[in-house]
Amino acid sequence: MTDKKPFYITTPIYYPSGKLHIGSAYTTIACDVLARYKRLMNHEVFYLTGLDEHGQKIQTKAEEAGITPQTYVDGMASDVKKLWALLDISYDKFIRTTDTYHEEVVAQVFEKLLAQDDIYLGEYSGWYSVSDEEFFTESQLEEVFHDENGKVIGGTAPSGHKVEWVSEESYFLRLGKYADRLLAFYKENPQFIQPNGRLNEMLKNFIEPGLEDLAVSRTTFTWGVKVPSNPKHVVYVWIDALLNYATALGYGQKDSHNFEKFWNQGRVFHMVGKDILRFHSIYWPILLMMLEMKLPERLIAHGWFVMKDGKMSKSKGNVVYPEMLVERYGLDALRYYLMRSLPVGSDGMFTPEDYIGRINYELANDLGNLLNRTIAMINKYFDGQIPDYQAGVTHFDADLEAVVAAQIAEYHVQMEAVDYPRALEAVWTIISRANKYIDETAPWLLAKEDGNKEDLASVMAHLAASLRVVAHLLQPFMMETSNAIMTQLGLEAVADLENLSLAGIPPQTTVISKGQPIFPRLDMEEEIAYIKAEMEAGSAISQEKEWVPEEVELKSEKEEIRFETFDAVEIRVAEVKEVAKVEGSDKLLRFRLDAGDGEDRQILSGIAKFYPNEQELVGKKLQIVANLKPRKMMKKYVSQGMILSAEHGDRLTVLTVDPAVPNGSVIG
Repeated sequence: MTDKKPFYITTPIYYPSGKLHIGSAYTTIACDVLARYKRLMNHEVFYLTGLDEHGQKIQTKAEEAGITPQTYVDGMASDVKKLWALLDISYDKFIRTTDTYHEEVVAQVFEKLLAQDDIYLGEYSGWYSVSDEEFFTESQLEEVFHDENGKVIGGTAPSGHKVEWVSEESYFLRLGKYADRLLAFYKENPQFIQPNGRLNEMLKNFIEPGLEDLAVSRTTFTWGVKVPSNPKHVVYVWIDALLNYATALGYGQKDSHNFEKFWNQGRVFHMVGKDILRFHSIYWPILLMMLEMKLPERLIAHGWFVMKDGKMSKSKGNVVYPEMLVERYGLDALRYYLMRSLPVGSDGMFTPEDYIGRINYELANDLGNLLNRTIAMINKYFDGQIPDYQAGVTHFDADLEAVVAAQIAEYHVQMEAVDYPRALEAVWTIISRANKYIDETAPWLLAKEDGNKEDLASVMAHLAASLRVVAHLLQPFMMETSNAIMTQLGLEAVADLENLSLAGIPPQTTVISKGQPIFPRLDMEEEIAYIKAEMEAGSAISQEKEWVPEEVELKSEKEEIRFETFDAVEIRVAEVKEVAKVEGSDKLLRFRLDAGDGEDRQILSGIAKFYPNEQELVGKKLQIVANLKPRKMMKKYVSQGMILSAEHGDRLTVLTVDPAVPNGSVIG
């Protein structure tokens, strides 16, 4: 802990092709925790995040929307920055690969590598996924499609996205030339790729079979950095994207002060999801070798949050967005859950039950109750003033003191290893021991007339001191909670984490006169139903519609359909008899409608925010899809159709008909 080198931490730069869910939030929060920890350990820190904005997929989306690619990515960047602000991400720079300085350096680097024969011109043929911006061999495809003669005509990538056969002129990066040097680097730096096991995946799957040269340019689209000496070629995404880590610090630019400080003289940490490890563990080190640059000290490849039915997917209706969780339960609950629940080296499973359970049992019961009881007892027994701390007064003090000291040391070990679940486990060991300490010392007995005032003072001092330590250790993870604990103890906000111990509360410190619960206990059943409804409602509303930036209203150009497809949809007039908010959901309204078919039908619709006074809809005649297969929502409701509506800007309006039209009339 004596190493005070400048510290550089980066997230991957995210591809702005859809709304970011808790998977992307995890990586960004994880880097934020590390950045905050290093600052509290008095390192000079530079934290980078941003967007990878070039490529065929962006160009295609923009063309379909009738806008320029730049307009499209500008909107995406704005939305992502809003999300990072909501999550209180303390980044120092937000890079976009459309930034002029970055594009200029990418072009310069490409020409440099071309001149030194690390890039050469050839021709590439292979299966290409537009969505993944990646080529695949036939053996790498998840599915392979054949024609009637058995010829391969297509397939899907491991991601599930479709691939197409592409044959074009391309520049190649000479990876094979550097394979031995890369292996030597791995051997000399066994801690480079973490967690353990990830390196073996790269060796077995990509290096041992023979490292093939990499296609690094495309000619079939124009949205990207053009090769100066051959402008029909656009620099392929992975050369462009990976260089962001260097250009953001000033590499190749007039002002390279930050590059010298944080790259050349500092420690470089990259954190990525396991799905893009190959690009960061093979292509990026080789590119740095070609440029004779220092290689990073650490590359952390974390697992994914998955659901009971597999990876998150809109089509499965199981995507969890961070905004919903923050708005309902607060930011600290989300940050705590994500950092506590993803095991190092493997995937973690998100369930609403686990999310609410951790809030209730770990945050409300363990931590919240400890704080509430301590503040109440100090007010009751010592008029709100924390007694001075002295070690070893009661028979139980020494064990608590030993546990706190051991867990502070353990916390630092795990934070340096970026093992957040174990670091938080160390904090909760202190919390659990402090709760047990209350039971052991029984302050209510010590406070009696024939009790022991000296022991009681020591108990209160030890409890306050333990909570102060907990507040310090939680600061990188849960800033609001840490500050709230310190405020209720009558202390200043956490300033650093060095030399932390139980001693340190100034004499005559006075706690708050009445403590406030920092995590009120939640109704398990109600909140689990809420999260599930939000997931289902989000899926039902989107109907697999592509997410677009808030600032950009895209024109709708859906594929043409045959008349028979349209004719199969039955749209009827239905009168609203009753409407009410759905308990446990902020978005859903539950309608009882007369669609003229003898029995009233129930439809759940996620339009509550557009109709805060939902009773205004009673008596209206709406248009509904009447032959949609019923679906169960929130376990206890069946929705029998879909209410049609029109979107305009940030508004949504249900479609009505003339009141004179009879219920059940077919629209067509």
